[in-house]
Amino acid sequence: MNCETCQLKELVLEPTEIRDVLRCILHTIFFHRTLSLVRPKDVDCDFLEITYVQCGLPELEKEVDEKVDQFIAWVEKHPNRKSQVCLSFFDEKSKNPGWFVNKTERIYWEQWFINLHLMSPKRYSKSNSSKGLTNIGGNALEETSSRRAALESSINEVLFQIINFANEKKDHIPAIPDRIFNHEIMIPSSSDSVFGWNTDVIRRVLNSGHPYSL
Repeated sequence: MNCETCQLKELVLEPTEIRDVLRCILHTIFFHRTLSLVRPKDVDCDFLEITYVQCGLPELEKEVDEKVDQFIAWVEKHPNRKSQVCLSFFDEKSKNPGWFVNKTERIYWEQWFINLHLMSPKRYSKSNSSKGLTNIGGNALEETSSRRAALESSINEVLFQIINFANEKKDHIPAIPDRIFNHEIMIPSSSDSVFGWNTDVIRRVLNSGHPYSL
C-alpha cells in the first residue's frame, strides 16, 4: 500500500494564533477524509477572519483540542522554533497471528505535515513622551493588522492545498466501512529535534520492516 504525503505550506505565526490555526487545518483535513455520516458545522476562528468546517463529532473535537493544548505547552518551552504537526491515517492488519498472540501492525496510507514557524510577538521600546507612545501604539496595531492579513491569506492557500490534494488523491484510500479512519496526530515531545516529531518517526521506521508500517 502506498503512503501519500502532503507537505503543507509553512505558516509563520505567534503563540496566540496556534489554537486557531491548528484547529482550522486539522478539522479541514478530517472533514475531507471522513466517509461516515456527519453533521458539518461552520466554526469561526477566535483571532482570525476565517471560517472552517468541522465534522460535528464531539470525540474528534476533544481529541484535536487535547493535541493542540499539548503542542502549545511544547511551544512555551521551545519558543521561536520551526516545528511540524503530523496527521497520519492508517489501516491495521494482523501480524503473525498465533494461538496466544495476535499482534497488529499499522499500515500508513496518508500523512499530512503541518509546517509551522513560531515567532514571539515583536516588542517595542518604551518612549517617555505621550506622542512617542501614540506612534508606537499606532505602528504596533498597523503591523499586527498587516501580519494577520498575511497569515489569513496563507491559511487560505493551505486550505485550498488541502482540498486539492484530497480531491486528486483518492486511489490509495483503503476500502473501510462507514466510520472515521484510524488516525494519529503526532506533535513534538521534549526529546525531539527542532522539527518535532521527526526523531520519533525515524525511530519507528528503524524498528519496523516497512517504511510505512509500525
